[in-house]
Amino acid sequence: MVKTKSKIIIFSFIFFVCLFGCAGFFFLEISSFIKTPFNPLAKEKLFTVKPGQSLKSIARNLEKEAVISSQTYFIVFTKLKKADKKLQAGEYSLSGSKSPEQILEIFLTGKIKLHRITIPEGLNIREVAALVETADFCTQSRFMALCRDKSFVRSIGIKSTTLEGYLFPDTYFFPNAASCEDIITTMVEHFKTVFTEKWQTRTKAMGFCVHDIVTLASIIEKETGDASERPLISSVFHNRLKKNMRLQSDPTVIYGIKNFDGNIKKKHLKTVTPYNTYQIKGLPIGPIANPGALSLQAALYPAQTEYLFFVSKKDTTHQFSKTIQAHNQAVKKYQLRK
Repeated sequence: MVKTKSKIIIFSFIFFVCLFGCAGFFFLEISSFIKTPFNPLAKEKLFTVKPGQSLKSIARNLEKEAVISSQTYFIVFTKLKKADKKLQAGEYSLSGSKSPEQILEIFLTGKIKLHRITIPEGLNIREVAALVETADFCTQSRFMALCRDKSFVRSIGIKSTTLEGYLFPDTYFFPNAASCEDIITTMVEHFKTVFTEKWQTRTKAMGFCVHDIVTLASIIEKETGDASERPLISSVFHNRLKKNMRLQSDPTVIYGIKNFDGNIKKKHLKTVTPYNTYQIKGLPIGPIANPGALSLQAALYPAQTEYLFFVSKKDTTHQFSKTIQAHNQAVKKYQLRK
């Protein structure tokens, strides 16, 4: 009986020694795993966590993509941190050069991969939509349909029938899952932050509404080749508006032409459209492009001049004139080369 008890004690001791030894070894293995990158020289790659995807599936894919060395250890580590239900879906930029601990932190904080898209100044909604489609966010047709959806336009606080002029040109960063609505709303909200209360006050003081200024700024944007000339070009249009003269801006005519082939003709100048400022007085019905901050500023703060005309020198700059006689001479010199 005594011998039996002794054997039980010895076997129990050996068992617990082995158990604690294994536990200690496993603890050291886990500790080493979570702190050590699988491949310090690895390059980053895109890794997607789908909504509702299981921890087991995520860990398996991490090991398959050589981001971690052991899916089992990653699962254990994640569960020990009680984080298995907290991993955020999205597209991530990961590599084996990050430790599993860092990778888990990225999943928990939702530091997803953002895709860059740059919208240059002066593009119209069709051209912006084409860039968005090229960036694989949404189709051009879907983007344009939303920009022309009156209820959607009103829902994001713009008093217009379309969002032409309000898609503020800048560089944006969006997650892969960003929708058309997300992208458009972000651009419009950026416009609102740029068009400050000071500018709104200035707009009212000048006797305009915001839509008028955006429309004028869009024309200035399309007419400008040299950025320094924006206030001068603005002064010409303001002076013409004050004298009730037609603006006679070619870009407004072009905007009203369907399938424009790049060659403006006399028949185009004579065709009446809501945008043809050779035929209508005042501003066109709405913006013809999406202007940047400098063109908006120029529309609000034109240079103080008596200029009523300008003509391209074909070097991105213009010759400005006060009289029709001086303008005609400039046309002969720079356009007709006489």
